[in-house]
Amino acid sequence: MQPDLELVHIRKGESFAAWMHGYPFRTVRWHYHPEYEIHLVVDTHGTFYIGDHIGEFSPGQLIMTGPNLPQNWISDIAPDEIVPARSFVVQFPETFIEDAAAAMPEMDAIRPLLERSHRGLLFSPATAEAVKPLMTELFEARGLRRLALFWEILDQLANAPEPEVLASLSYELDLDALKDVGVNKAIAHLRENLTESIDEKDLAEMVNQSPSAFSRAFKRHTGSTLVRYKNQLRVDLACQMLLTQPEAKVAEICFDVGFSNLSNFNRHFVRLKGMSPSQFRATFAANGVFSEAD
Repeated sequence: MQPDLELVHIRKGESFAAWMHGYPFRTVRWHYHPEYEIHLVVDTHGTFYIGDHIGEFSPGQLIMTGPNLPQNWISDIAPDEIVPARSFVVQFPETFIEDAAAAMPEMDAIRPLLERSHRGLLFSPATAEAVKPLMTELFEARGLRRLALFWEILDQLANAPEPEVLASLSYELDLDALKDVGVNKAIAHLRENLTESIDEKDLAEMVNQSPSAFSRAFKRHTGSTLVRYKNQLRVDLACQMLLTQPEAKVAEICFDVGFSNLSNFNRHFVRLKGMSPSQFRATFAANGVFSEAD
């Protein structure tokens, strides 16, 4: 099965993405992305896949993956169960690290960590426990404090006891075979222009398919129709904004993520998240998910 391309959303004015997601969630599928990722499981048990490695996960699992390493975490939960916070995630581009290394010789200390992460690294529970409060604070941090936390996390990982290497030496993703796959190309364009008006005809023309053929291929590839998938992405983006921009009004976020009216936004949000946008924001604020470590 070919992995799906995930387009990592890094906000304007920031060097890396730091966010959390619940379960089920759109990234819970066999996927890859060109960014490095630090992934901390905070809830549920299940099975994870990194390259050609299969294992079991539980709360406290901390993994770092390098660019374009396919991955997936599947939680064992009841069919109708919704977990509000399953994973904490930090994602950063290779160019960001390379540019920083060119400017700061001290960055050489994390070179071995970056190189080994191309096969996936599983860290000890003690390392995960040390990193968790840093990642938790990172979600709300701004400016230089945000950068300081990021470098501190990498320093913890670089100096941690020898992590377990996951994917085999022989495992390598054939990017040339994937880069021209029609649906992956269409998904990348959709995510890069998520707030714009894009319909199925536009994407079908982009990949030289008829609308009906593209519709069938898209649903087979993603398990969803284009409209539902686009609404899911927009609601996911809204969730990030609700939690990281507490001063922003719900109506402002509604239009910023591409919905044309508030009632439509609220309806899709409730259907996908089981609560209104205001309730979603209030629930996480009440639980202190982003203000203190467990």
